[in-house]
Amino acid sequence: MTEESETEAQELRREPPELDQEMLARREAALRHVRKFGDPVLKSRAAEVTDFDDGLRAEVDRMGLLMDDAIGVGLAANQVGLLRRFFVYRVHEDGPIQALANPVITWSSDLEETFEEGCLSLPQVVVDVTRPAQIRVSAQDRFGKPVELEADGLEARIIQHELDHLDGVLIIDRTTRGQRREAMRSLRELGSGF
Repeated sequence: MTEESETEAQELRREPPELDQEMLARREAALRHVRKFGDPVLKSRAAEVTDFDDGLRAEVDRMGLLMDDAIGVGLAANQVGLLRRFFVYRVHEDGPIQALANPVITWSSDLEETFEEGCLSLPQVVVDVTRPAQIRVSAQDRFGKPVELEADGLEARIIQHELDHLDGVLIIDRTTRGQRREAMRSLRELGSGF
């Protein structure tokens, strides 16, 4: 793994080595709002967003705060119990929170990369996931305005991960049988309610 790849993998996990008591309390409080493995909403396909109103924008803002407090890089509506096709993400800790509604991957590269991924909905599970290295996405912003973007590296990986959530697909659905079996064992030990 190159130094850049390792940095991206660490950013995707965004698990600081030590959290002070305040950050730890905020993270635990935020994670209580995130649906965990075994909740049927995580295996459900979300419906298209049709109303780009103040309610949607309030949800985007709320999810952005939850994502930050949970120390995540992305959060899909399914993960907070909303079956609507939108998610929030932030590529760099000091960058702006982005929101994409009704995203569709219109192109993906033949070149694929495998990195470790974690998920706020699967506590303490980290598995290898292979994804296209570059993608082109068509979506709408929080106001309903069309958005076209090309992404690579960490941004491409985050978008694909969150889009999977909107389709009811989890990282354990995209890994090897052995890693899936180990992840399921870990989830059972944590008592994730399935």
